[in-house]
Amino acid sequence: MKRFVSLFLVFALIATFALVGCTQTNEKGDGQQGADEAKGTVKLGVVNWAEGIAMTNLAQAILEDKMGYDVEVTMAEPGLIFTSLAEGDYDAFLDGWLPVTHQSYMEQFGDDLADLGYNFEGARIGLVVPEYVDINSIEEMNSVKDKFDGKIVGIGSGAGIMQASEKAIEEYGLDFELVEGSGPVMTAALADAVDNNEWIVVTGWKPHWKFARWDLKFLEDPKKTYGEAENIHTIARKDLEEDMPEVAQFFKNFKMNDQQLGSLMGMIADNQDKEPVDVAREWMKQNEDLVNSWIPAE
Repeated sequence: MKRFVSLFLVFALIATFALVGCTQTNEKGDGQQGADEAKGTVKLGVVNWAEGIAMTNLAQAILEDKMGYDVEVTMAEPGLIFTSLAEGDYDAFLDGWLPVTHQSYMEQFGDDLADLGYNFEGARIGLVVPEYVDINSIEEMNSVKDKFDGKIVGIGSGAGIMQASEKAIEEYGLDFELVEGSGPVMTAALADAVDNNEWIVVTGWKPHWKFARWDLKFLEDPKKTYGEAENIHTIARKDLEEDMPEVAQFFKNFKMNDQQLGSLMGMIADNQDKEPVDVAREWMKQNEDLVNSWIPAE
C-alpha cells in the first residue's frame, strides 16, 4: 500500500510539473514564441557604420518579434567579421560593400561564405550639394568658388572619404579648402545652408539619412576619383541556407531603398537616448506591409 501511494505521488508531481511547463511555454503573447519554442539563435556581426547599425537592428527586431528567433549582435571591424563568418562563428553580416570595398575579403574567404544578394542598391561616396545648386560636376566648382566660400565641409580626418576628397582637390585642381569636422558637424552645416537657401558642398555618402530629409545630389565625378557606385550585400556563412533556410530566405528578401533606409537611420539619429533596436521596432510598426513582405511564407 505504501509503495502504491509513493508511486501515485511521483506520477502526480510529474503531471504537475508538465502542466506548469506547458503553461509557462505558452504565456508569451503578441504572436511571439515562448523561450522553450525559440527556433534558435541568429548571430549577426555589425561594423560601427550608421547604415549597418540601422539594418542590423531592424533585422534583429524582425527575427525576434515576428519570426521567433533569438539574436546576438556583435560589433567588430570588417576583417574580424569576415573571418568569423568564414569560421562559422557568425551567421550573417548585412553591410558588405561590393564589388570594391570588401572584395578582398570575398576573395580571401569566398569558399566559406555565401553572398545572399544586395539589400541596398547604389551606395556611393562623393561631393554632395543641395539640389538647388545649379552646377552638376566637380569640374565646375572653381567657376563658382565664391558661392561656396571656397570650402568643402568634411568629416573626421581619418575617414576614407576625406582621403578621396584630398585626392579630388589635387586631380581636379580645386582652389578649395577641405574643412575637417565630424558627421554631426557636417549635417548641421548642411541643415543651416538648406534652411537659408545657401550654397554648400559637403563630403557625402549614400546611404545616409540626409538624403531622406533634404533634396540633395552628388556632383558628377568624371575622373572617378571617388570610385564607382556599389551595392550593399548580406554576406553569410556558407552553410546558413542549409541550417536555417527560413533565415537565409528572409535575408534574401530584405531590401531597402534610399527613402526607407534613410528614414530608419534618421529615426535612430534623432533618438540617441534609446537603444537602436527599440527605435527599429518603432519603425517596423510604421512599415508593417514592407516588413511583412520580407518574411518567408510558412
